[in-house]
Amino acid sequence: MNFRIFMLLFIGITGFSTFTLAQTKVIPFDQDVKKIKFQEVINETGTQSELFKRCVYWLNDYYKDPVRVTIVRDEPTGKIMGKHNIRLKNIDKDSVVTDGPSVFYEFTIEVRDDRYRYTITELLLKSASRFEIERWLDKNDPLYDTQYTVYLDQIAVFVEEWAVVLKAKMKPEPTIKVDTW
Repeated sequence: MNFRIFMLLFIGITGFSTFTLAQTKVIPFDQDVKKIKFQEVINETGTQSELFKRCVYWLNDYYKDPVRVTIVRDEPTGKIMGKHNIRLKNIDKDSVVTDGPSVFYEFTIEVRDDRYRYTITELLLKSASRFEIERWLDKNDPLYDTQYTVYLDQIAVFVEEWAVVLKAKMKPEPTIKVDTW
């Protein structure tokens, strides 16, 4: 299921009520590099080559133009890197939803025998100049807007669903039992 279909289902079920609440999602922050960093290691059966191929199948299903999205596809090292964007929604006090800004992100998927790791970092607001969204975490900033918590929640929901689809595609194909009679 691609992200657009999921969001339509999600919007229909929740009516965006989740986004109008205070920030509910945990935004992982890497203190060493001072950046938001979503990362998870998943144990999955398969060789590095098998997992790499599954990941390529996932890319081809998930992204409309996977060749333009990916910047590295290196099977010997088991590394895939890409860049894409998330379209956020503005939700006003009357729960009116309009198109919001776009946030660019970079992802890396690294595969090894029986495990893989995804990382999503470098979240940047699309604007005339570079705007790192880590600024949205500082509620004491004089330019802080309450809409930022809504945006951060939307990003967290996007990453959660992105990871769910990736994990589903990285599962091995079920073996078909041949009927021998």
